[in-house]
Amino acid sequence: MDAGCGEGTLAAEIARRGAEVIGVDMSAEMIEQCQAKGIEAHVGSVTNLPYDEVFDAVFSNAVLHWVKDARGAVQNIAKSLKCGGRFVCEFGGKGNAYHVVSAMQEVFAKHPGFGVFENPWYFPSVEEYKSLLEAEGFRVEYIEHIPRPTPIDDISNWLDIFANGITSHLTKTQFEIFKHECKEILIKTNYSKDEGWMVDYKRLRLKAVKKC
Repeated sequence: MDAGCGEGTLAAEIARRGAEVIGVDMSAEMIEQCQAKGIEAHVGSVTNLPYDEVFDAVFSNAVLHWVKDARGAVQNIAKSLKCGGRFVCEFGGKGNAYHVVSAMQEVFAKHPGFGVFENPWYFPSVEEYKSLLEAEGFRVEYIEHIPRPTPIDDISNWLDIFANGITSHLTKTQFEIFKHECKEILIKTNYSKDEGWMVDYKRLRLKAVKKC
């Protein structure tokens, strides 16, 4: 299973290497694109999977930091795996996009009319997530916290995409103020003339095996 398969690019690559793949994603639009690549895929949530000991492996990339119910996700992944099944994933870890998140919080605090800043992400430490996996019946074979600074074209475009859930209630004018002030803060920490804009990503990468 590709948990959070998106448009199916990685699911198709896994299938190309000989595996039978089922994709699951919350977005019906993404599922249609995944199915168009010849992958069996279904709309669904990683916290409410309909599978019991079906899969030899569960894979997930850049998804689980969007799932605030981390325990529910791990429980459902464990339930979906056969005895000895593998869980391999990468997602945002502790300190991921620290400067960006801090800038957004600062701008919200400056403008009471924006409402309360609600962080939509879950960025655990190695110790926190390892403990969670072990509590839900996994043996963790490998887990690492990886700094991965990533170049982007412009922080305003990044905010258009990834801050949408945080700012969807703002008016158009408020949103433009939000982006402008975030950019003014972040140009000090996330921009240089030589490298351009960078987002300070930090990832958890792991492999765990379901105990029998």
